[in-house]
Amino acid sequence: MAILLTETAARHVNRHIERRGKGIGLRIGVRTSGCSGMAYTLEFADHANVDDAIFETHGVKILVDPKSLVYLDGTELDYTREGLNEGFKFNNPNVKDQCGCGESFNI
Repeated sequence: MAILLTETAARHVNRHIERRGKGIGLRIGVRTSGCSGMAYTLEFADHANVDDAIFETHGVKILVDPKSLVYLDGTELDYTREGLNEGFKFNNPNVKDQCGCGESFNI
């Protein structure tokens, strides 16, 4: 099981952790939401929970709770800029379908 960050995403996360002045990495998860059933969650992590799976890519720790890990295994997280829009992009091989707006997915 693994979750990876691209170099671009890792640089972006590191810059924000430095600006915050605290944090050990990025917490990634899923929650029930949207028209397709599930949505991604992202937040900076200041500590690890006992049951977190922890992955490290390009010097950034990625923390995932066990319930989310089954939906996120194999995911690569990128940070992209397209015109005036920028943000994280999940490349999740487990997704079977997603809504038209790209905010939710199902497996």
